[in-house]
Formats: sequence, structure tokens, C-alpha cells
Amino acid sequence: MNPLSQIPNVSKDIRVDRVGANQSYSDQPDSLFLNINDKSSDKNSVFHHEKGFSSQSGEEGSSGTVRKQSSYPGLVTASPLVGLPEFSHLGWGHWFTLRDLEFATNRFAAENVLGEGGYGVVYKGRLINGTEVAVKKILNNVGQAEKEFRVEVEAIGHVRHKNLVRLLGYCIEGVHRMLVYEYVNNGNLEQWLHGAMRHRGILTWEARMKVLLGTAKALAYLHEAIEPKVVHRDIKSSNILIDDEFNSKVSDFGLAKLLGAGESHITTRVMGTFGYVAPEYANTGLLNEKSDIYSFGVLLLEAVTGRDPVDYGRPANEVNLVEWLKMMVGTRRADEVVDPNLEVKPATRALKRALLVALRCVDPDSEKRPKMSQVVRMLEAEEYPFREDRRNRKSRTASMEIESMKESAEFESKEGEESAEGELVVSEKVKG
Repeated sequence: MNPLSQIPNVSKDIRVDRVGANQSYSDQPDSLFLNINDKSSDKNSVFHHEKGFSSQSGEEGSSGTVRKQSSYPGLVTASPLVGLPEFSHLGWGHWFTLRDLEFATNRFAAENVLGEGGYGVVYKGRLINGTEVAVKKILNNVGQAEKEFRVEVEAIGHVRHKNLVRLLGYCIEGVHRMLVYEYVNNGNLEQWLHGAMRHRGILTWEARMKVLLGTAKALAYLHEAIEPKVVHRDIKSSNILIDDEFNSKVSDFGLAKLLGAGESHITTRVMGTFGYVAPEYANTGLLNEKSDIYSFGVLLLEAVTGRDPVDYGRPANEVNLVEWLKMMVGTRRADEVVDPNLEVKPATRALKRALLVALRCVDPDSEKRPKMSQVVRMLEAEEYPFREDRRNRKSRTASMEIESMKESAEFESKEGEESAEGELVVSEKVKG
């Protein structure tokens, strides 16, 4: 793939349909403000509005072209692409001009700001055909910011999955670098668990598991269904967007890494968010899909407990979520870890299944972590989350009891993760 720096930024190199593009700024809708303090919130403009962009389908792993008649006021043509650029020469998405995005965001008005961070600012916008979008405006186009811009375009521009936020296109014009995403207007998992969206209610257990299952499916797709595979590298609750039907949308691929089959990457600069980063990646710089799986395990524990991955406001033995969880499960207190804000507690079997899956994902030995496709099956109750060494034993019941006793002792001697899993397995056998 050609470096994005080589993409021409003159209009003559891109065939553009400008019919109806002479609409003035005075035609902007009144208020585009949405009170979400989000790093990068986006919305389901393509899936739900079905504006028919000529791009790959939003269905899992499929591709194709969709064109439907536009019902947007003022556009009498059958194509909803009137006034929008056609495909860029990268083979996917739309080439947006600076003028297109100034119009969409009312000249990047402050009331349209969805969130901001070190990379830049995210604005809510409305394209000329009525499609709502989130526009990520990079504040500077040098160094890490330029690298993250290129990575997002190259990593997810061509992929389509219903649980991945969709990158619709981009703008490269002079010093300007912008990414245009579908707009997801129901906040993110962090906001629902800890912040701005809690005034709308507490996420039920079922809603949390739906969000986590969708996230697992998205990661399974990135790791196992496409080549090269994509390692996200920054799975965390604020990067899991949620739509109106509580489907999850994995977002923010600025740190993503593309790897070939069976390939790992060694880096001297560890990227990610403290509390979610896999220990082998933090300690050695070794990066592969197992790093994302660890982060997913932390995310699952966060959803189950309602706790932040690292919380220095808690007692010393509760600061680290993973270690606290292992201690609680290893001392037969698993029922006490569930989020106290949940009005309806999960069934014991459902809780322990989720905890077993999470414990497998955060195994300190990366080779023992399951693939994300296995995680999906375990969360869907198609497969019980035993470890492979247990699964292959002739007598599962007897071995579980023996392992439990061994692991209980091991927990006393710094092997808490084995003990925790053993306690859950035996308890599940007795109560299930």
C-alpha cells in the first residue's frame, strides 16, 4: 500500500461528483451538540440510515456495493452520493475535502465537539446527504499523530464488521488530516459503567454481556478472519462505543499493528493504557494478538465488577482489579465481586462463566490464553471455559476435584490464578 503521504491532495486527481454541492452554510441544522465527554464517539449512520455509500457492506466479513434512493430533503436524484466525493484511489471510502467537512461541522463549531485528546478533537457532523458522522481532526500531522492517522486508514479502512466502528473516509488537504467515521450516539462502555451515561440508568447484566460478546466477535474477526491480522493494542472501555440497541462498536485504531500469520512484533515503545496492557508486552515489548486477549479479559472483569482496572482510591490489596479478583475467587468469595449497582444480579452460573472466561484471558502465560473465537463460543455458552489441559483429561469430574485441592494450595504460594480458576470450576460442578 502506498504511504498516505503520497496521496495527492489536488482535486484533479480524484473524480468528484459536485452536483448539488453549492449548498451554503446557512442550511446547517440547528444544534448538533451531544453532551458526551468521549475520546472518540461515533454513530451508526450507515447501518441505520442506510444512505447507501458505495463501499463494502457493514455485514460481518462481507463486501459489496449498496445504493439506495435518498430521501434527504433537497436531493432529487436517486443517488445519496450527490455532493459527496466518490471512492478514493485506495479502493475504499470517500475522499472528503476540507470544505466538505467544514460544512458538515458548521466550520468545526465548539458546540459540535464530542471529545478531545492529545491527538486532536472529534466533532459531530452532518454530511450534505444527511448522514451523521464523527470527524476526528488531527491537531498536528507530524510524528505520532501522522503515524496514527496512517495506521487507522490502512488498518480498518477496508474491513467491515458490525461490531467495528466504520471508517467512512478521510481528508488530506494541505496540513489538514481528518478521519470520518459513522456516528455512534449512545456513549461508550466507560461512560455507562463509571461516568456520563449513568444518569440514564445502570447497564443490566444482559446488556453488559451483549456489549462484551460483540467486542469479542470484533476481535475474533480482526485476529482470525483477515490477513494481515490486526492487533488493536488499546482495548479499553472508553474505546467500546455503544449504539441504540446496545451493540458494541470497537473504535480508535490509532495504535493498531498489522501482523502476518503467526507473526509477533517486538517494540521498545510500549503503547496502550495502564491497567489493560498485557504483562509480557509491558515487560518485554512482545506484541501479538494475545495482548488484545489480555486486555479483553480486563474489560470483562471491569464490566462484571463495575470497577476500574486500576483504582488508587481503594485499599492497597484492591488497587489492581485482576489481582483483587483472583484473591476474591481464590478465597471462595466470587459472589461478592459483582457490581453492587446492578439492580438484578446475574445467575450464579452466568457470573462464574464470565469470571472463568476472564481468568483464562488474563492468564500471565500468554500461550494459555484462548483465541478470541474460543472466547466467543464460551460467552455464547457453546463451550465451557475449561483450560485445555483439563479438557483432555479422561475423568473431568475427578480431575476437577483434585485440581481444586492442588490449586487451593498453589494460591497460598503465589499461584492465585490457578487456584481461582479451580475454585470456580468446582463450585460450578456443585451448584450447576
